[in-house]
Amino acid sequence: MKKTIMILGLILITALFIVGCSNDDTNNKEPTTATTSEGLVEIPLDSITNSVQKFDYNANGVTVTYFAVRGSDGNVRTAFDACDVCGGNKGYKQQGTDIACINCGKVFKIDGLGTQNKGYGCWPSYLSHTIENGNIMIKTAELEQGAFRFA
Repeated sequence: MKKTIMILGLILITALFIVGCSNDDTNNKEPTTATTSEGLVEIPLDSITNSVQKFDYNANGVTVTYFAVRGSDGNVRTAFDACDVCGGNKGYKQQGTDIACINCGKVFKIDGLGTQNKGYGCWPSYLSHTIENGNIMIKTAELEQGAFRFA
């Protein structure tokens, strides 16, 4: 009986260890802390770190995914989780201080994000933002205009 309890205990501990240590970072989805009101999405500035945080927005039935991350200079970068070339079916994943396209594998420095694509191929699509009252502010109209990348 003691042997059975001991084996069951080891199995339980092993299962808890496996579940607790598993990490699927292909999506980097974080619990959404964004709130939407009056044509704006607001994300608390202090919730953004150097780890990519992805968010979803429902643009008339199309799920638009975008992300926010702090660069090494402390500035926030925002972008659609898609590009005009590769589309939005796969998006990007973080690799240390870089971000890589899951579709084509092209790698970018996080510090370089937040600019318009200059026509050089794959690039996280530009998503503008402002910072007001301790929040990152993103216009819902811009998210809706970017929905074609995810349709």
